[in-house]
Amino acid sequence: MKRSILNVLLLLPLFLVPATKSMRGSMLQQVPTQERTMAQLTKEVRHELLMLPFYSVFDWLQFEVKSDGTVILSGQVTRPTLKTDAENVVNRIEGVESVVNQIEVLPLSPNDDRIRRDVYRALFNFGSPLFRYSMGAVPPIHIIVKNGHVTLKGNVDRKADADLAYMRARSVPGIFGVKNELAVGRS
Repeated sequence: MKRSILNVLLLLPLFLVPATKSMRGSMLQQVPTQERTMAQLTKEVRHELLMLPFYSVFDWLQFEVKSDGTVILSGQVTRPTLKTDAENVVNRIEGVESVVNQIEVLPLSPNDDRIRRDVYRALFNFGSPLFRYSMGAVPPIHIIVKNGHVTLKGNVDRKADADLAYMRARSVPGIFGVKNELAVGRS
């Protein structure tokens, strides 16, 4: 009799510990809030867009995640394949219900290609104070050229860097205008 009571007392904690752990796990799984899901979805969409193989300094992609799981893509790209790649990669993310693709494909133009190259060299020349922004797979400064008009988009650390980028871009011959949409501060 004593032995069976002792066995029950020794085995009782073995049965209770897994039950409490599973109860705790199920309670944690019931708490995911919509905000947490939205934050995770936003992070995944951003990551997938940045990892696109042909996404470069001459492209700009933006997105908005709606509460119903709809992702709205916008921006400008130089290649039509990048537009479809962005849509396809976002469509495969778990939790995305639909994708609205409003990405604009920039027109093909040898003059725009020359301007892109020259603005890139003006901004990120080895001796330039902006050279540090050229490091990395996707630099924080993006150069969008459409029909001779240049738009600078992205993030810089200081207002002086945004102003310098604007002045250097304006110094490139053959452009019709420069629009500076660089935000100050990393995001």
